[in-house]
Amino acid sequence: MEKQEMQAEYAEFNDLVNMSVGALGHWLKTAESKSVGWDSGDGESIGHKSGEKIIKILTKKKSELTDSDYKHMQKVNGYIKRHLAQKPEGELSDTRWHYSLKNWGHDYHNK
Repeated sequence: MEKQEMQAEYAEFNDLVNMSVGALGHWLKTAESKSVGWDSGDGESIGHKSGEKIIKILTKKKSELTDSDYKHMQKVNGYIKRHLAQKPEGELSDTRWHYSLKNWGHDYHNK
């Protein structure tokens, strides 16, 4: 990934991931968080694993980020944008849609 592309992914990631490290860490411990998403083959969902990676990324200084971190940011950015585009109608607080989105670091209510 080129430097300009990395900067764009970083900026977009920081815009889309609107949960703090503490809030995301707390969320990932809930039954609701663990109840959604596609199983990655080991009993943990892909989104839940992504949330754990997001916490690691958020706790690093920008200068410490690796190519792998930037690739994960790109994956997170794409997921959040696609998921938001599929927003269902009605109250969303206690829905699988919202739970899944939060696993990826975006709380719809924190717009």
